[in-house]
Amino acid sequence: MGCRQRGTVTGMRMSSTPAVAASSEEVGADGVRQPGGEVHAWLPGRNQTVCGLPLSRTRLRRFPHVPFDYASTDVLTEADPVGFICPRCLAATQGRRRQEKGWVRHSPRP
Repeated sequence: MGCRQRGTVTGMRMSSTPAVAASSEEVGADGVRQPGGEVHAWLPGRNQTVCGLPLSRTRLRRFPHVPFDYASTDVLTEADPVGFICPRCLAATQGRRRQEKGWVRHSPRP
């Protein structure tokens, strides 16, 4: 009888660090698979991307060895194998910055 935890099955570990799921792959000079095409954030142990796309129906390939460390300020060029970074996945993985507030109080009340 297998031990079940919330949302996981024995042998399959859920991670809180997002990895990459992409629509295509390229083999680098070192022989390691790299993501290409459309890139999404994916939590290993789940069957969907962070933005909610099911991996099997969209035929996205999993890259558990590649962390999703893209930023909204990244610029993609023609030379990059990645052609599109999902904006919903970017928003979900970046979260809110705790140090910066979107507002400033000019005259606080006593």
